[in-house]
Amino acid sequence: MEPIEHLWKDRKRRLGLPLSFTRYFLSEDRLFCETGLLNLKADEVLLYRVQDLELTMTLGQRIFGVGTVCVHSSDKSIPHLDLKNVKNPRQVKELIHQKVERAKERRRMRTTELLSHEDGTCCHDEDELDIVTDGDDVD
Repeated sequence: MEPIEHLWKDRKRRLGLPLSFTRYFLSEDRLFCETGLLNLKADEVLLYRVQDLELTMTLGQRIFGVGTVCVHSSDKSIPHLDLKNVKNPRQVKELIHQKVERAKERRRMRTTELLSHEDGTCCHDEDELDIVTDGDDVD
């Protein structure tokens, strides 16, 4: 078995210093979060399941050059993963975004935006649908 190549790694920081037992890793297809010293808990999110990324930087985080990257996914066990107090959060968010897009391309995944009516029913926005056809385009 080959070791996993980490494209990015960091620790949760306190006052800008990596004084935590929470570690984050990014590989080509997964995002990992490990917490603990004696009892270790390891979570992972498959990148193709990531639906949205969010960046938050409080005033205190900005002073110390850190931020929180929030990862929203369709993973049932970890629908929301916060990468808290990571260094260079804008670059981390962009790196994760690029790897998510690449993972979705490899799986040939396409997403459509769903709109909901005022009565709560859903419909597809016809302008947002990607229709895949076999053969020639139809006029």
